[in-house]
Amino acid sequence: MISILLATYNWPQALKLCLESLASQTDRQFEIIIADDGSTESTKQVIESFKISHDIAITHLWQEDQGFRKTKILNAAIAAALGNYLVFLDGDCIVQPDFVANHRALAQKGYLVTGSRILLNEKLTRQLLDWPQWSFQKFSLGLVGKRLSGEINKYWPLKIKLGDGSWRDYKKFVWRRIKGCNMACWKADAEAINGFDETMTGWGHEDADFVFRLQRHHIQRKSGSWSTEVLHLFHKINDQSNAAENARRVREKILAKAI
Repeated sequence: MISILLATYNWPQALKLCLESLASQTDRQFEIIIADDGSTESTKQVIESFKISHDIAITHLWQEDQGFRKTKILNAAIAAALGNYLVFLDGDCIVQPDFVANHRALAQKGYLVTGSRILLNEKLTRQLLDWPQWSFQKFSLGLVGKRLSGEINKYWPLKIKLGDGSWRDYKKFVWRRIKGCNMACWKADAEAINGFDETMTGWGHEDADFVFRLQRHHIQRKSGSWSTEVLHLFHKINDQSNAAENARRVREKILAKAI
């Protein structure tokens, strides 16, 4: 079974759309574990309402808000997962109906998958947040116009889906295109490296650190592009005051391995 580890923090409107998009999956063999980094009661209300109206197994893990501690709550989610394959997703992302199916198709022993995203602009994001319910069919109307007007930054990955193949394999660790909002690995592999580094706090690069340590553990990275793209809602840039320090720590690990 697949476990969707869904990280969220104080954006219940976006989380609602994300959950509704997961409810419309063609592949229904998954559970949702919400990794909540200290949201207020309104997020809990969205989750409880979703539980009532949908039959998907969903677990809500919450920790006290003491600043950005995504690594700690994600490790709790890894431990709680019943599935043997983990798909990491953020609550500000909406998934296509074949998201779970395509991640399952790319799952392979000895591999992790890093997916990509399609950025939505502020105007389109506001429109979607006003919808009473998510509909991918409705969203797909006029995609060319959305691309030409800059409402989405990619078009073809929404129309063309490519299968698995060796062309997806990365030969070595590269920093680019690692998005913690869309990646996957086997639970046993995540546990073997002790999950995320909980000493990395604040926004930035905890996902790159996780991927690097998996690859150092002889897990090969595979691209999920042209298959698993998520729709990333526009929001203001997070506090990045810790990003430089987190990046330095990852580079230090990379350098230590090279020596």
